[in-house]
Amino acid sequence: MAEGKPNETQPPARKLRWWPAILILVMAAAGVVWVRAHHEWAFQKRNLTAAPILLIAAFLLLVWWTFFSRVRLRLRLAITFGFIGLLAVGAALFRIRGVSGDLVPILEFRLASRALPIAAPAEAQPGAVSTLQRFNVSADSFPQFYGPDRNGILSGPRLETNWAAHPPAIIWKHNVGAAWSGFAIVGDLCLTQEQRGEDECVVAYELATGKQLWLHSDKARYNTTIAGEGPRATPTVVSNRVFTCGATGILNCFDLATGRRIWTHNVVAESGGKVPGWGFASSPLRVDGLVIIHSAENSGHLLSAFHAEDGRPAWSGGTVNPAYASPTLATLAGVRQVLAFTRPTVSGYDPTSGAMLWELPWQSSDVVCAQPALAGSNRVVFSSAYGFGAKLIELSCDAAGKLSAQQLWKSIRMKSKFAHIFVREGCLFGLDDGMFACVDLQDGSQRWKEGRYGHGQGLLVGDLYLLMAETGELVLLRPTPDAPNELARFRVFGSKTWNPIALAGDWLLVRNDLEAACVRLIISP
Repeated sequence: MAEGKPNETQPPARKLRWWPAILILVMAAAGVVWVRAHHEWAFQKRNLTAAPILLIAAFLLLVWWTFFSRVRLRLRLAITFGFIGLLAVGAALFRIRGVSGDLVPILEFRLASRALPIAAPAEAQPGAVSTLQRFNVSADSFPQFYGPDRNGILSGPRLETNWAAHPPAIIWKHNVGAAWSGFAIVGDLCLTQEQRGEDECVVAYELATGKQLWLHSDKARYNTTIAGEGPRATPTVVSNRVFTCGATGILNCFDLATGRRIWTHNVVAESGGKVPGWGFASSPLRVDGLVIIHSAENSGHLLSAFHAEDGRPAWSGGTVNPAYASPTLATLAGVRQVLAFTRPTVSGYDPTSGAMLWELPWQSSDVVCAQPALAGSNRVVFSSAYGFGAKLIELSCDAAGKLSAQQLWKSIRMKSKFAHIFVREGCLFGLDDGMFACVDLQDGSQRWKEGRYGHGQGLLVGDLYLLMAETGELVLLRPTPDAPNELARFRVFGSKTWNPIALAGDWLLVRNDLEAACVRLIISP
C-alpha cells in the first residue's frame, strides 16, 4: 500500500427534499377547491378568500426552497434572489390600474400614457356650440342617468337583431379622461365627466363627430387603487341647464349651449362632512324646480336639495350616511316620493320638503350601488351584491295619508353590484353577481341564470336588452321568463367597462375609464 494521505471520501450529495413542497401545493389546491365549491358565495368573496391562500402558499414555497430544499446553497440563493429581483422589476414596470368587478387586480404598464386635450380655462368660451342645428331636449334625447324616465327602460327604437347581416358601426372612438360617468344626450350634443390630470371636467361633445365643443374644469381629483380615478356621476340636462356632481362633492349648474357656470356648491365644505369612501356617485335628480343629490358622509343628512334656478339650499333630509345609488323619483301607493338606497336603510322622502315618508332596514354591511326597480303601483325591488341579494318592498297608504312599508321576500338570487335591474312579465332581470339572471317576482325564486357578462351595464329597448359587458363587448338579448336568448355580440372596447350606456334614436354612446365611442345601430323597418 503506497504511503501518503489516507483516502478521503466526499459526503454523498443530499437529495432534493420534495415532500414539503408537495404538501404545500396539495394543501393550497385543496383550499382553493374548497373556496370555489362555495357556489353560494359571491365571486368577490371567493376571490378574496382564495388570494391569501395562494399568497401564503407562494411564501411557504419560497421558504422551503431557500432553507429546507437541500439544494446546493449557491443555487438556492441564486434562484431566491432572482425571484425577488423579478418581483422588483415587475413592480417597477407595472402598476395596478384598478380591479375588475370581481376584485381581480388589473395591471398596466407604468410608462403607458394616453393623449388627452389640455383642460380649457374654467369658463368655456360663449357660443361654443353655435354650429349645432339643435340642442333641445326632445323625444330622441337621453338627458340623464338611465334615460328619460331614469329607469333604463326605453320604448324604442325597434332595433335590428341580425347583426351578422346588419352590424353596428363605430362612428367615432377616442380617448377620454378617466371616469365612471355615463353620457347624457340632448339633440346634437352629448355630455360626460372626465378626470384630466388634476382637473375634474365636464365636457360637451358633438354627437355625430365626437368633437369637443366646450369644457369646464375644477381643481379636484378623486383616485384610489380599488375604486379608480375620476367622477362617477352622469350629467342631468333639463331645458337649457346641465347639472353635474363630481367625485369630491362639487355640484355645478351650467348653461347647456355655452358651458358657462351659473352656480356651484362644494357639498363637503359646506356641510362639514367628508367625501364618501368610493367618492360621490349620485347623479343629480331634477324635480319640482329642485336638484337633489346625496349629501356628504358624516354630514348628518342623507339627501340635500337646491333650487335649480339659483342654487339656493332648499332642504336636507334623512339622518343616515349616504351611499352610491342615485336618488330616484317614483310614485308608490299613490304617493310621489324620492327613493333613497343606503347601506343601513331603504327609504322614501317628500320631494318638496325632504320629510321622510317611510323607512326599512337594509341590513347589509357592504357597499350598495344599484338603482331600485319599480315592480308595480306599490312595489319596488332593491338589490345589492357581495352575497346579500334582493328584497321586494310593498308600500301602503292609510286613510290619513301615512305610508308604511313591508318586506315581501328576500332572495339571494339577484345580487346586483351596480348594474341595471328591470321588471317585466312578472319577473326581475339583471346581472346576478355578473351573470345574467331571471327571478320570479312572486317569491324571489330563480327562473334561470346563464351567461357570464361581468359587472356591466344595460338598457331595455322594447323587448330587447342592450348589454355592455364588463369586457367591452356589446351584447344583444331578448330575455323572457324562460331564457336569456342571446342574439348577437359586437366588440367595442378591449378593457374593463363599467360605465352606464346611453341611447338616443339609433345613436349609442358607450365609454369606460379610457375611451368613448359612438356606435350607430341599425333600426329595423
